[in-house]
Amino acid sequence: MRLLALAVCTALTLSACKRVETPAAAAPAAPAAAGSSSPATAPPVSNPAHDNLNAVAWMQTSVEYKALSEQTYRAAADHLDKALKEKNWDALVPEERGNAATGLKPAVVMDVDETVLDNSPYQARLIRDGADYDEVTWAQWVAEKKAKPVPGVVDFAKAANAKGVTVLYISNRAEHLKEATLANLKAVGLPVADDSVFLGLGTFVKDCEQNGSEKNCRRKLAGQKYRVLMQFGDQIGDFVQVVSNTRSDRDALYAEYHDWFGERWWMLPNPTYGSWEPALFNNEWAQPTQARRQAKRDALDYAP
Repeated sequence: MRLLALAVCTALTLSACKRVETPAAAAPAAPAAAGSSSPATAPPVSNPAHDNLNAVAWMQTSVEYKALSEQTYRAAADHLDKALKEKNWDALVPEERGNAATGLKPAVVMDVDETVLDNSPYQARLIRDGADYDEVTWAQWVAEKKAKPVPGVVDFAKAANAKGVTVLYISNRAEHLKEATLANLKAVGLPVADDSVFLGLGTFVKDCEQNGSEKNCRRKLAGQKYRVLMQFGDQIGDFVQVVSNTRSDRDALYAEYHDWFGERWWMLPNPTYGSWEPALFNNEWAQPTQARRQAKRDALDYAP
C-alpha cells in the first residue's frame, strides 16, 4: 500500500512509504591494463549496495512469491461460499462495524498496492536510478497504468463478482489518482462496479476523523452499505486500526486477531516496504541512514 509522500511518513507513525536510500557516488573505474586498446577490458564499476534489492528481486523473479500469492487467493475462494451462507459472517472488527450487517449486500475489501496491483517495477526503477520515493515519480508511475495484477487476484475477484459480491478497493493512493487507478484495474481484468468502489486517501467520511493514513473511517463507510465478507492486504493496517506503530502494539493486534487470518482476513507478502519497517526505528525517518540500519540490526535474533 502506497502513501502520498515521504513527508507523511515522517509526520505519521503509520506510513507505509518505503524510503530508498540514494547511493553514494560510484568509485571510478580502474585504468585499463597497459597495452589495452579497449576500455571494455577494465573491471566494471560495481553498483552500491541497496537495502531493497533482494526484496524487489524476490518479488519479480521467484516462484515462491507467485506461489504464496496464488495459494492465498485460491484458499480465499474456497472460503467464499461459507462466508456468503453464514448470516453473521463479517470481516470488520466490532468498533468499525457501527451498524447491523444483516441484509446488506456482500462485499470484499481489497487494498490496491502489492495486494491487487504489483508495483515492483516502480521500486526497481528507484533502485536503478538511486532515487527516493516521492509524490511526483509515484504519480507518474500510476499515470502510466502499467502495474500488473498480483498472481491469483484476477481469478478470485472474478469469482467473487460472479457470486454477486462487490469488490471494494480501499487504498492509500490519493483521490486524485482515482481515474488512473480504476483504468489500471479494469485493464488487467479486475471487476470495477463503478467509481464508488474506490475509496482513496482523503475520502470524506461523515462523523469520522481520519488519523493520517489509517483506513478505519473508510472501512466504516464500506460497512454502512455492505456486509464485508473478507479483507485483503499486505499490512496489518489494511485490516484494523494501528493506534501506535510499535512492535509491541503490532504484535498485540496480531495476537488479538490471529484467528481471523485465513478466514476473514488474507495477508499478501510484501517485503519491499511497509509500516513494519519504521516500527523498528521509532518511526523516525529523519534519522541518518546508518542509525536506522543499526536499529534494524538490533532487532535481529542472532544465533548464539
